[in-house]
Amino acid sequence: MTPPGDRFTLWAMSDAHVGTDLERGNGRRSLAEAIEQSEGPDGFDWDIAVNLGDFSGSQTAPDDAEGEEVVRQYKALKTHRREQVYDLVGNHDASGPSEPQQWWFKKWLDPTGDSTVHSGIDPTRRPFPIDGSWERYSFEAGNLLFLMMGDRNDGGPPVGRADVGGYPAGAISSETLEWWRDKLASNPGKIIISAHHHMLKETTVASADWEGVDSHYHGRFEAGAPIGASYLYWVGGQPDTGQVEGVLAEANDSGSPAMDLWLGAHTHAHPDDEFNGRSHIENRWGANFINVAALTRHHMNPDRTGYPLSRVLEFTDGSDEVRVRCYLHTSQIAPQGWYPSVERTLKLRHAFRAP
Repeated sequence: MTPPGDRFTLWAMSDAHVGTDLERGNGRRSLAEAIEQSEGPDGFDWDIAVNLGDFSGSQTAPDDAEGEEVVRQYKALKTHRREQVYDLVGNHDASGPSEPQQWWFKKWLDPTGDSTVHSGIDPTRRPFPIDGSWERYSFEAGNLLFLMMGDRNDGGPPVGRADVGGYPAGAISSETLEWWRDKLASNPGKIIISAHHHMLKETTVASADWEGVDSHYHGRFEAGAPIGASYLYWVGGQPDTGQVEGVLAEANDSGSPAMDLWLGAHTHAHPDDEFNGRSHIENRWGANFINVAALTRHHMNPDRTGYPLSRVLEFTDGSDEVRVRCYLHTSQIAPQGWYPSVERTLKLRHAFRAP
């Protein structure tokens, strides 16, 4: 897809909360408008995109009407195929405690293409085929290896969501942890991009204990582990195990960092925000962490968390650096478009080889 020496561009977005913006934002189409801007005359070209979850704006379990709306907004794509976007499930997309496991995400977002009649996804049209399931899958673009891990905030409290609302603390299963660990160990020569709806603990803005609720980025649900509201807190149903962070720390201590990038979202914030010395883009354990959120304007307090933005990562064939740019989807902070003050150039473990 990309000529030698040229760029390969990844668009990273999340947290559209389409239902909320339609209801509270006078019909604002949070996902569709971002797509239209990206493809418009003042936008940017991109090869593939990742959407890291929270398509739904519902505090209770999402329904078919909102699923249909997500699919409708994805139809704003004109110069790209729907299959060029790779999706993950977020905590707001989760099933309720008495519902089939993650039925809504599997039906309407459907990364594997098992529900084509509803999602419109044709897996044979993927530019880079995926290997795995809705919960965890991988794909490769050149020597980029994407490890996509879905949030498991389903099945009832305290790990899942309750009938009255969605709990923010992030979760993966033990099987996903082992899958991810094996992928890291078996692909030392790849540029590895891990992705989950949440950030890891103490990596970026408000991602430590209590910071998500004390900073008012997330709602406080006492039955749903508010201490871990802004990071990947549950692993295999156990709280704050440190297992994911431990894998990265051990590899870094041995002199061979395990991955290059972690893409997450979940905490909506002004692009200039810092909390306890952490910004949206930080380096830890020899890896780069990027909070890409959020597309929503109205999901929470619009004067605190309603700054629609996304990130654009530009890889250059033969280079071991990636340029990370911030695109503003409204003009609250600055004119819609690029926001250069938070742009970063990050080091990778290997030079990029284009597909």
